[in-house]
Formats: sequence, C-alpha cells, structure tokens
Amino acid sequence: MTESPRIVRLGGHRLRLTNLDKVLYPATGTTKGEVIDYFRRIAPILIPHSSDRPATRKRWPDGVGEDGSGASFFQKHIGDGTPDWVATRRIRHRDHTNVYPLVNDEATLVWLAQLATLEIHVPQWRFGNEDEQLKPDRLVLDLDPGPGVDLRQCARVAVLARDALARLGLASIPVTSGSKGIHLYAPLDGSKTSDEATEIAHELARSLESAHPDEVVASMARALRAGKVFIDWSQNRSSKTTVVPYSLRGRARPTVAAPRSWRELASPHLKQLDFREVLARVGRRGDPLSDLRSGR
Repeated sequence: MTESPRIVRLGGHRLRLTNLDKVLYPATGTTKGEVIDYFRRIAPILIPHSSDRPATRKRWPDGVGEDGSGASFFQKHIGDGTPDWVATRRIRHRDHTNVYPLVNDEATLVWLAQLATLEIHVPQWRFGNEDEQLKPDRLVLDLDPGPGVDLRQCARVAVLARDALARLGLASIPVTSGSKGIHLYAPLDGSKTSDEATEIAHELARSLESAHPDEVVASMARALRAGKVFIDWSQNRSSKTTVVPYSLRGRARPTVAAPRSWRELASPHLKQLDFREVLARVGRRGDPLSDLRSGR
C-alpha cells in the first residue's frame, strides 16, 4: 500500500512530500523517504558548499536500478511548478537564458529531494548581487581512475597532487567522490578568474603527467587513461560543475561525495562511503571542509 502524502513546514514554507516508500536504491532498499531524511539531516553541512551557486540537478524519478544503470536526466533550467520561495538566478548563454535554483536553505534541498534529485552539481564560483558571477573561491581537481585503476592508486595520485598544490601555496582537502574517484579542493582568494584558475589546474595536471607518466594523464583523450588516473582540470571553467560535497550519488548504493582526511586516504581500507556512514562521521568529526569555506 502506498504511503499517504505528508505535509511538512520548513523555514516557514509548506512542502508536500509524496511516495516516501518508493525504493530509489533497490540494491539496499533505500527509499525516497530515507533520501529526504538524509538531505534534511545533512542540510546544515551541505548548504554552505552549495549556497549562492547555480545548481544543476540530476534526477532519477524511477530510482537508480539494481546496478545503478537506471534512467536519469540532468536539469539546468528551473522548470515549471517551482515554489515562489526558491531563490533563483539567471545565466545568459549565447542563444538562451537559464534560470537556476540556489540551494541556500533546507526547504529547497528537501524540495529537490522530493523530485528524486540525488545529485546536485555546482560551479566553483558564486553569484554576487543580482546575476553577477563572482570570481571562483575554490579550485578543484577531479581525479578519475581509468580502467584497471582502484581507489588506492587514485589516492596515491591525490597525494602527488596535494604536494604540487602545496608548492603553489594552496592547501587542499580530499573528497571521495561517491562514484569512482577523488576530488581535491583548494581555497582561492577571489583574485583569479575562472580562466586563470583553469590554466593553473591544467598546468599542474600536465606537470604531474610529465613527472609520473605511468600513473597520471592530463589529456582529455579517453584512449590514454587505461591504468592511469586522469586529472580533470577542466571543471574549473565557469561553465563546468562538480557534484557538491555531501551530495548523494546515483550509483547502485547510496554513496556520498564525502570529505576525508589525508590520514584516511593512506589507509589500505579506503572506500567510498554511504549516507549512513557520512551522517555518523559528521556527528563525530564535523566538516573537514569547514576550512575551505573560511578561505583557510
């Protein structure tokens, strides 16, 4: 029997939550209600990393499927039926304008989860006044393991990238992506454009490829990635996005883009974490990315 809709009030806003017993992750039996509960509980930790950034959403209306291959789609434009209290900003493209939601509060996060949004992707810059795009406040390297590469090898490359960033005066924090690889975030002081940040990341990736050709590749060509870790530097472009820390992922299991410590990355037992593990960690340790938010 289908569970009746539930009405909740968050931040003064009324939300109607439906199909809470619908299974979105068949392999673990995780329901839509559990997904919404996760986003409600993680909201104070996630929102500082998403606020004032245009959110691209990836939705799985019928769930991820037994093996994670369920049908999904990206949604950029806000769409019809959006509550009038959801904060939005516009991005003007060459031939059209998109209106994006800003995930600035718990109610917006829960509204997205009600629409079966599992992944939230944002750029490395924020909006200022009106639709003004500020310079990026963080740099990201997406370490993507090629065929035949495990997470431990990816972690070794993350350490190489950490040391290269440190030589540029940039401290970095790792995030196991919840998918296959690792993201490295480093705070920027707001003085560089997205193009300049992209060039820094690209040059760093090329230098690591030159120094460690058997482990690292900086080229976009997929044919070159077997047995290596691809350092995707391009996600620093103003038009690109990266899954926000603490977002769920649309994999077979309800894994999360989870900030980690460098000690954890050195563990032989390193693995991707699911939403229950992340909630328990945050309760014990807080947010390792809090220094990123403060620019330290």
